[in-house]
Amino acid sequence: MQKYKNINLILAVILLTVSLTACQTAKRPRDKEAPQKVEQEVKKPAIPKAISQGEGKEPLLKVYLTDAERVDEMKFEDYVVGVLAGEMNNDFPAEALAAQAILARTFVMEFVTEKGNSKYEGAHISTDIEEAQAWDANKINDRVIDAVAKTRGQVLLCDGEYVKAWFHAHAGGRTAAAKEGLGYEKAEPPYIQVVESPDSSEAPSKDANWTATFSKAEIKEAMQKVGQNIENFDSIEISNKGPSGRATELKIGDKTVNAPSFRVALDSTKMKSTMLESIVVEGDKVTMKGKGYGHGVGMSQWGANQMAAEGKKAKDIINHYFKNVKIVKLWD
Repeated sequence: MQKYKNINLILAVILLTVSLTACQTAKRPRDKEAPQKVEQEVKKPAIPKAISQGEGKEPLLKVYLTDAERVDEMKFEDYVVGVLAGEMNNDFPAEALAAQAILARTFVMEFVTEKGNSKYEGAHISTDIEEAQAWDANKINDRVIDAVAKTRGQVLLCDGEYVKAWFHAHAGGRTAAAKEGLGYEKAEPPYIQVVESPDSSEAPSKDANWTATFSKAEIKEAMQKVGQNIENFDSIEISNKGPSGRATELKIGDKTVNAPSFRVALDSTKMKSTMLESIVVEGDKVTMKGKGYGHGVGMSQWGANQMAAEGKKAKDIINHYFKNVKIVKLWD
């Protein structure tokens, strides 16, 4: 009998414990009453004084127009419209154009912040593609105007600073690190990453997979431009590669050169990338085969095209190609 009394006592204690626990649980605040996590406000960099019209106001730019050989003052957004028309096909999907507009705007802000002025006297920036970005008023259409208006004032930041808004035409399936694709001499930027790029099948075949033939004289001339003299050579080999598989160093005869610098010196419109598949030296001719068009760093335009066609937004596209970045609006 005592055994059953003990069992009853134990059961009573268990029931009392469960009841108290239930009461305590009922007194806890509901999930919806829990304090909401507030995202920390992104630190915004200052608009360079040289172009600023006041906080929150659209800057003014003095732009050297290379074709007209003069400096024109224009509203910042008007300049971006011309850049977008010059840098991306104006029939690309709207979200691809929007992503490019954000990068174009960021490029200018970083350029003026870093350098202060253009190499052309009296200008903040120019339409010289060797200095800045392409600019083409003749290719402006409603799609371009709408993309710039939709992203008005938006720039790309990392840790509160303007990023180097690198982009290129076609990644050949995979983007490059900055040191690898550009021969960038400073520390690798924290926002650049090597990622798979879904470059559109609609891209020109000559950009996706290219072949170029050069004479030995052209190779020697390019060697001289990068500070190397060579009398003759019978072979060109890839002596080093970066994380995306692009050549970072080429061995030409007994000389070694930086591949990105050599590409620019040779002709970057013919040697379209450093993602090389083969290099053949036969007699006086050098034939190269490769993939992609451009340095491969940052956003691929044909990758942006494909992502936009699949329904991705400009923010999604940018966050695919850049990491640890924020899009912020600097003026209305």
